[in-house]
Amino acid sequence: MFGLKKRNRGGQVRPPARKRHVVVEYIRSIGSALLIALVLRQFIFQAFRIPTGSMLETLQIGDFLFVNKFLYGAKSPDRIRIPLVNWTLIDGLPVLKLPALREPRQGDIIVFEYPRDRNLDYIKRCVAVAGDSVAVREGVLYVNGKVYESNLGQYGGDHSCIPTWTDPESCPPPRAKKDQGSYVRNARNHSFPWEGLPDPYVVPAGHIFMMGDNRYNSMDSRYWGPLDKKLIKGKALFIYWSWDYERHLPRFSRLGDAIR
Repeated sequence: MFGLKKRNRGGQVRPPARKRHVVVEYIRSIGSALLIALVLRQFIFQAFRIPTGSMLETLQIGDFLFVNKFLYGAKSPDRIRIPLVNWTLIDGLPVLKLPALREPRQGDIIVFEYPRDRNLDYIKRCVAVAGDSVAVREGVLYVNGKVYESNLGQYGGDHSCIPTWTDPESCPPPRAKKDQGSYVRNARNHSFPWEGLPDPYVVPAGHIFMMGDNRYNSMDSRYWGPLDKKLIKGKALFIYWSWDYERHLPRFSRLGDAIR
C-alpha cells in the first residue's frame, strides 16, 4: 500500500535504502580523506611549529613550517601512539623505509626526534656528517679544521647555562655541577659537556652532528651527542605562517620564506 513504511521483523521502521546509501558515502569520503591525510603526513609533508629561540635568527619563535619527509627516505611508524597525551600503545613495529633522494648534507635544517625523548621533535642545523671532524674552541666551530659559520643568531644576555640531560638543574658559570667525576660545561663556555670527547671529535657512521644557529642558547649535539639518522623526520622547507607572540600579530613578511 502507498504511504506505508517498511518494517523489520521486530516491528521497527527501517530507514529508506537511499538514506543508508548517503550515510555510507559520507563515511567512505571521510575515511578516504583521513587516510590520504595520514599518508601525506607520514611520507610526504608534515607541519611543524618553532617553540624556542635555538634557531635564531634563521627561525623565529612562532614560525610554522612544512617539512619534506621523502627527501631523506620516508618511513612507516615503528610505534603506535595516542595523540595529545603521547602514550605509546605498541612499540617495535617493523619499519618500511622508502629510498632516499639524497643523504643529509652540511647546512641542512632538519627536524628529528629528540634522542632522549622520542615524543619530542627538535629542529637544528646539520653542521657535520659521518667522517667529519668537529671541534668548538673559544666559541668558534671548526669542521674538518675549517671555521664553519652559518646564520648565527645573536645571543641575548650576560650569561647562559643550558642544563645537560644528566644535570637537570640550572648551573652558574663557568662550569656546571660535578657529575660522575667530570665537570659538565655549558654552551656559554664553548666546550663539549661530556667526558672523554676527543678534540677534534669524528662523527661516527650513520650519524650527523646537529647544532642550533643560536649557539649560546641551544640544546644540541654538544649535549646529547651525534644524531642517529634513524631519528630524522625530514628537511625544513618553507614558512607557511608566523605569529609574533610578544606583539600578538602575524609576521606577514615571513610567509612563504624558504628555509636555508
